[in-house]
Amino acid sequence: MVGIGPGGPLDRTFRAQAAIEASEVIAGYKRYVKAVDDLIGDKTIIATGMTKEVDRCRQAIEAATEGKVVALISSGDAGIYGMAGLALEMIHAEKYDIEVEIIPGVTAASAAAARLGAPLMLDFAIISLSDLLVEWELIRKRLQAVAQADLVVALYNPRSRKRIKQLDETVDIFLEHRPPETPVGIGTDMANKDEHIIITTLGELLQYDISMLSIVIIGNTETQRMGKWLVNPRGYQI
Repeated sequence: MVGIGPGGPLDRTFRAQAAIEASEVIAGYKRYVKAVDDLIGDKTIIATGMTKEVDRCRQAIEAATEGKVVALISSGDAGIYGMAGLALEMIHAEKYDIEVEIIPGVTAASAAAARLGAPLMLDFAIISLSDLLVEWELIRKRLQAVAQADLVVALYNPRSRKRIKQLDETVDIFLEHRPPETPVGIGTDMANKDEHIIITTLGELLQYDISMLSIVIIGNTETQRMGKWLVNPRGYQI
């Protein structure tokens, strides 16, 4: 299982690139397979669309059981909202006897944070707003706990064409615990040619175009805007 980073080749690790080059089969979501097409050559490709994760994971495992070296790729880190968990669940359930290596990658939160400055310097949480696999009531409880705990939070899957209210409700939850002036960063399509970075505030967040390709980082009561950067001070005396 290979994490390929947020998308651009400069954010791949050497280990991820070497694993893909050494593989005979590349399996992944179509968009992510395209992101590594410079490494594929004449390798066999297993590519499926959204919501077909189980299908492509099963095909990748079956190819591995046939003795092929398979790279099952995920954007970012394979173990953070990626395919590693599902693959391990399926391998365990079916008692497949195959060798597995999990190769980490640059996850979207750290990619966006690096472009925004240093907003994740102290304790933080990552929460996905997608309720396709997790009930919204549970996500809401987690958001309330994080907001009350004054943790910086990175929001994955903040909004899609069909999911609008989740981000609206998230902002309302955080406004109960933090002032509207709280700094917020938005990173969209990180490490790709259409990358877009915005620094705004919690009160103005919903004015911006936010999609499934965006990462939203909501600061806490200590987060500061320092010129063009967002910084969450760690507490050093300077």
